[in-house]
Amino acid sequence: MPISVGSIAPDFTLKTKEPNGLKDITLSANFGKKNTLVLLSAYEGLDVDIIGVSVDSPFAQEAWAQAKGITVPLVSDLNKTTTKAYGVEFPGLAGIGDTSARAAFIVDKNGIVQYAEQTPTPKDLPNFEAIKAKLAELK
Repeated sequence: MPISVGSIAPDFTLKTKEPNGLKDITLSANFGKKNTLVLLSAYEGLDVDIIGVSVDSPFAQEAWAQAKGITVPLVSDLNKTTTKAYGVEFPGLAGIGDTSARAAFIVDKNGIVQYAEQTPTPKDLPNFEAIKAKLAELK
């Protein structure tokens, strides 16, 4: 179950891979500036910073982003610390091991979670319309 709306968002600093090497991205760097959408990449036009988090390595993320034309920062939660802090660990996926569930969070400018969703299965997508509506409220 994901963390609750109204909770203080767990801060994180995770690695992303850029052409010139690895770089740290810290959630709290946006506090006081912009609302932040954590884990999605479909809303670049809504005046929101987007951080895509996965449990893949930054090198695998870079290759995937290049192949798919993804332009938002993707950060690696390889050790699953952020996944656990946000309450979206998916234990024992297909007998392979623990991973992150598909989830979306909107963190406002004050670091408070304003939207939290974990999909029922890794195949399901978050409710994009609900995300857009919440982002519109926060402008």
